[in-house]
Formats: sequence, structure tokens, C-alpha cells
Amino acid sequence: MYTQILFPTDGSEGSAAAFDHVLEIADSHDSTVHILNVADTTQDSVLRRQGEVVDTLVQEGETIVDDADDRAQQRGIETVTEVRKGVPYSTIVDYAASHDVDLVVMPTHGRQGLRRFLLGSTTERVIRQAETPMLTIRPDTDTIDYPYRNVLVPTDGSESAQDALAIGTDIATTEGAALHLLSVVTTATLGVDVRNEIQLSMLEESATKILDDASAFATETGVEPAAETIEFGSSIPQTIRTYVDEHDIDLVVVGTHGRTGFDRYLLGSVTEQLVRTSPVPVLTVWGERGDT
Repeated sequence: MYTQILFPTDGSEGSAAAFDHVLEIADSHDSTVHILNVADTTQDSVLRRQGEVVDTLVQEGETIVDDADDRAQQRGIETVTEVRKGVPYSTIVDYAASHDVDLVVMPTHGRQGLRRFLLGSTTERVIRQAETPMLTIRPDTDTIDYPYRNVLVPTDGSESAQDALAIGTDIATTEGAALHLLSVVTTATLGVDVRNEIQLSMLEESATKILDDASAFATETGVEPAAETIEFGSSIPQTIRTYVDEHDIDLVVVGTHGRTGFDRYLLGSVTEQLVRTSPVPVLTVWGERGDT
């Protein structure tokens, strides 16, 4: 399923934790792992030593990729290593596109630290721009089970969610995992008015139809869903996280944008919040960028 995996790394603790999971996936799929470090040209890293110009970030990057390569070689995993100069997020996106990468794996934050977390970070920008599926991992995640046993695909019936479902069923098939389908009905804007009760009933009916369609799609691919659930909650990300905790989910597969439309894309969306806070890895799937 994954022939070429890209792992951009800055050598931080978050990157080291994510790399362990990369090696597990690569070992299972006989993948080639591309280990990339980007020397950020927006930083002042050039010093003079003995009359020669030395880019300290490039030197540091070479050490970082060499260390990661050593770990991969110990597992017998084929690698490609490279240090490039440039703006990190755009360099990563360009590399993934030019090397036919099947999966990009990154921690939710690196050396910028927990204070920056995801918003505005390299990881968030790569999610926005890359057409390649991207696996994000929180560095403070205690353990990551692999192979995955339970895969969750939250769906709102959008085209992006359908793309995520296609990937989710592939993973369930390849890993022999149970597929969970979830549709969340948000109650945040509903009060006690009778008209709101009617609206809630209509939303529940719509969610049922969405799940029926998703289940039919999965079944056609040979995957019988282990669960088809409608949940009600005031916060969609929180409701998804609760489901993850209560059902021992190992991986969440979600589209980069849903029914809020392309103008919202990722920033401030359910996906962005979920990537920030999920206790398990999140695989974001880029959908076709059609008109909304």
C-alpha cells in the first residue's frame, strides 16, 4: 500500500517518536523511506570559519538524516536521504510530489515547541498544500499500536470524506483491522424549541443516510464495517475523541475539508482541531478541490 514514505525531520524529540512508527509501517509494507531535512533559508545560519562559508543548518541536517538512516538500516529498511535548503513546508510538498510519495509522516509539532503546537506550523501548512495522504502523530502519544486493530472513519457525506473512506477501507483490508464508521450530529446550535427538535430529527435522518451509503461502499470493497454509529454532541472533535477512547481506536482517517466548504478548507475546521488533539495518529486525506 505504501511504496514510498516521506519522513521530514528536524531532529526533535517529536520527530524521533514519529520515526519509530514510520519504521514499523515501512517494515510491514517493504517501503522505501525518504528521510528529508530542510535547512530553513529564512533563518540566519551562515557563519564564517577559517575563511570558508559554512551553513550550520545544512551541517546539522546532515547529522540528523544520517542518525535516522542508521536506525533504518538496523531494521533492514531501504532509505533515501537528502538535505535541502528552502522554506520547510513548500520544500516538503514539492519533494513529495516529485518523488511519487504515497504517505508523508510528521509529528504535530517539532522544535517550535508545544506552545506553537500546530497552528501556523510547518505540519499544518503541509496538510493544507500536499496532495499526498499525511499521517500526523502527537509527540506526547504514549504508545502507537501497529498493525492497526481498529480504524475510525468519521464521515459527513462530503466528497473529501468519501476519499478518506476509500483510504480507510484499503487500510482495514491491508492491516486486517476493524472498520468503524461514525457520523456526528452537532447539537451546539439547537435549543429546546419544537422546531429545533424537528431539525434534530432531520439531521439524524441525514446522518443515517450518510452511514448507510458509507457502509454500502465499504461492503462493496469487501470490508464489512464493525460499527456504524451516530453520536450527538456540541463539539464534533470532542465527540470523535470520546469515540476513539471508548472503542480503542488506533487510527483516525479523515478528509481535509468537509461540508463547511473549500473556503474554510482546513483552518479552524474539524480536521484541524482533531489533528491537534487526537490521542492517536490521524491520517488526513486530500480530496479533489472542486467548486463548493
